[in-house]
Amino acid sequence: MTQPNLLSTIDDYQAAFESRYAEGRPSFFAVTGPLPLTGRTDTVLAATPAMTVILKGYAESGENTLHAHTDEDHVFVVLQGEANFHGPHGELKTIGPLHGVMMPRGTFYRFRASPGQPLVMLRIGAAAVEGGNMFARIGIDGREMAGNSKENQHEEPVLSGEFFGPR
Repeated sequence: MTQPNLLSTIDDYQAAFESRYAEGRPSFFAVTGPLPLTGRTDTVLAATPAMTVILKGYAESGENTLHAHTDEDHVFVVLQGEANFHGPHGELKTIGPLHGVMMPRGTFYRFRASPGQPLVMLRIGAAAVEGGNMFARIGIDGREMAGNSKENQHEEPVLSGEFFGPR
């Protein structure tokens, strides 16, 4: 597995989720993670088989191809910076710190960080389909699309050396 903040593959995410899961016990965590100079970082904070909590840091990027998660509902809460969320019909909504958005499964969206400072969001995902695949996503054309793919305009992060939150 790569460093917890440089997750590249589904196996990396799965291993990070499993390392954070403590059946029958509470999982305490700090909302902290590295900030990228370019690209994005994902820091798994907590997980169960049906729910994940991830701190996401973005430089001047985002999830830039319209997509929907087929088996998961999720929430984004902006902690720093601004996120520009786009819908499939030209909708645009910009949200800043302490504002969020609920994305029910099947909702098409993309977003990008506003220039100025890194975008940091808390992402909480929950299984919406029993036995579903939390990594399942489709593009607007209905075809499967990996989150860390060139199709989704993913670029490997370069870390800035700075952190969000306590260390």
